[in-house]
Amino acid sequence: MPRLLVINPNTSASVTALLQQHVQKAVGAAVDVQSVTARFGAPYISSEATYAVANHSVIDAWAATVAKDGGKPDAVLIGCFGDPGLFALREGAGVPVGGLAEAAFSAAAWHGRFAIVTGGERWRPMLSRLAGALGHTQTLAGIHTVAPTGAQLMADPAGARQLLADACCQAAERFKAQAVILGGAGLAGIAADIASQVPVPLIDSVQAGAEWALDALRRKTTAGADERFGVAWQNVSWEMTALE
Repeated sequence: MPRLLVINPNTSASVTALLQQHVQKAVGAAVDVQSVTARFGAPYISSEATYAVANHSVIDAWAATVAKDGGKPDAVLIGCFGDPGLFALREGAGVPVGGLAEAAFSAAAWHGRFAIVTGGERWRPMLSRLAGALGHTQTLAGIHTVAPTGAQLMADPAGARQLLADACCQAAERFKAQAVILGGAGLAGIAADIASQVPVPLIDSVQAGAEWALDALRRKTTAGADERFGVAWQNVSWEMTALE
């Protein structure tokens, strides 16, 4: 069974549990999903300082998990809409590494130019910078943040749904977007509840991340099968040559 490691760069166990629930449901029972919580950092990343710490906590969580398990997972998903540690972990992990934001950007860009809606006003410059680094400068139409942070939105689910539905509609109209991303690990599942109120496709960043992971695992499995077939075929060819 392929193993997917989901790293929550926040220190909130409730966010980790939410990620585990939604990612496992999305990828199905054929994938072993292991979600881990950062050993240090902020309960919920909402500033440049907490984001900077999260870059380190992601690498630490990866190293600690590999050491504990005695081996690497088949893929890693960074469970934060902001993808801290993405480039560093991708450089040295030796397995596919993705993040919620990168996956959501790619899913939304399929529809055209997209807008982002998320909690926490300080996320705007950080997400703009990340979009540029991931090659989405032209496809990102705009970023709409609501004042409550992701943690505050999680504390009031009913109020959050109405606030975010209004924000997504405003973002679609204001930025003339062909799709809207609802970004945030703590907002997993809300997009499905409010999608009917939004005039354009609404992308759940956690769902997008899970779909990326499933595709990455399928590609890796296929590549492994192709490699094994290639070795077997080489052996058969060598044996035939020897018989000649």
